[in-house]
Amino acid sequence: MTKMRTGTSMQTAGAGASKKKMNGYVGFSNYPNQVHRRSVKRGFNFTLMVVGESGLGKTTLVNTLFESRVYAQKDEETRTERTSDGVEITSVSADIQENGVKLRLSVVDTPGFGDSVNNEEAWRPILENIESRFDAYLAQENRVNRSKIVDNRVNALLYLIKPTGHSLRAIDIEFMKHLHTRVNLIPVIARADTLTPREVEQFKARVLADINFHGIHIFKPVSDQFDDPETIADNKTVASKIPFAVVGSERFVDRADGMRVRGRQYPWGVIEVENEDHNDFVALRQMLLRTHMEELRDETDVALYESYRTQKLLALGHVQDNSVFREFNPRQQQEEEERLHTAKMHKLETEMAAVFKQKVQEKEAKLKQSEEELHSRHQQMKTVLEKQRRELEERRARLGQHDYNPNAYEPAQRMPSKDKKKNRFF
Repeated sequence: MTKMRTGTSMQTAGAGASKKKMNGYVGFSNYPNQVHRRSVKRGFNFTLMVVGESGLGKTTLVNTLFESRVYAQKDEETRTERTSDGVEITSVSADIQENGVKLRLSVVDTPGFGDSVNNEEAWRPILENIESRFDAYLAQENRVNRSKIVDNRVNALLYLIKPTGHSLRAIDIEFMKHLHTRVNLIPVIARADTLTPREVEQFKARVLADINFHGIHIFKPVSDQFDDPETIADNKTVASKIPFAVVGSERFVDRADGMRVRGRQYPWGVIEVENEDHNDFVALRQMLLRTHMEELRDETDVALYESYRTQKLLALGHVQDNSVFREFNPRQQQEEEERLHTAKMHKLETEMAAVFKQKVQEKEAKLKQSEEELHSRHQQMKTVLEKQRRELEERRARLGQHDYNPNAYEPAQRMPSKDKKKNRFF
């Protein structure tokens, strides 16, 4: 009886799981807490790439985001020396801890981007670097021992747009068109304090119009059925601010009321970095670090990396047998195998009949050729014999004419008469 019940439950599970009401507390609802403890113990890895022309404040923005001097400020001479040879890829790692949570942060910088005279291929070194990180991770997955896999894939890319106030430039469009399928692309309008609020809104609209026109996919926070109304509202608010118009600053200044805030001091007033009425820095930090960091990591692993991995393996000639991963009915499987066997035998019979027919045709062709050769030789021999027969008949005719010629014996008949004349004188 127990075996029969077990088999029935397996069939029911295979047909589709049904919801069951529990009569008491079991304990598996504590699983998220277990995951939380394990995650806190292990820590997290996050790789952020920042791309933009020199002078747009990449270093300041990164240091402001993480409230730490991740990057050291570079003077103008060092920046000129490093960007003179084109685009470079540099990476800096830092261990950050907040409320007992460890974060292994890697920031990838791209000095020299957009600083050359010809920037048509400025996107290529960055794309190659991102794909090389995918290749390195794929190589580690294919190893026999996968206990220690180092994940340095880029989880998010902040692309700093120059605040021209018009629209995206050709270098911006080409960069985002080539990289939006490989990384979570987050457009950021740098140095937004150089534009008025009206100019910022108009510039955002033009940038989004260009992005949609060229079919560029950018990362946006999305909500699902499990999110509460507050989370859904926050996601809509953050999504409405993309592209983020931000201002970065590592310095603290005094406001008119005496409060010390992080910002920039101008003759006409103070621009506060963490004031949502002044810029979108808070919304960017909230999406990037507070609410959607795991979603960025998951999007990189499940969507972007898997797409690249599939293309890479298909290019190498790997073909997946999907029948291994689907459920099947044994009777249908047997019928399918019989159908395949019948088709295979029919194919073999057809091939054998074709081979037999070809062999017969080749044999007939050889026999016909031999017959033609024999007929030709027979004709040649017949012609030679006929010629020889005619020659013999001609010779026989000549010889017969020579034997019955009466003039042929005259000298022998007249000789005695001469002798008689000679005898007369004696």
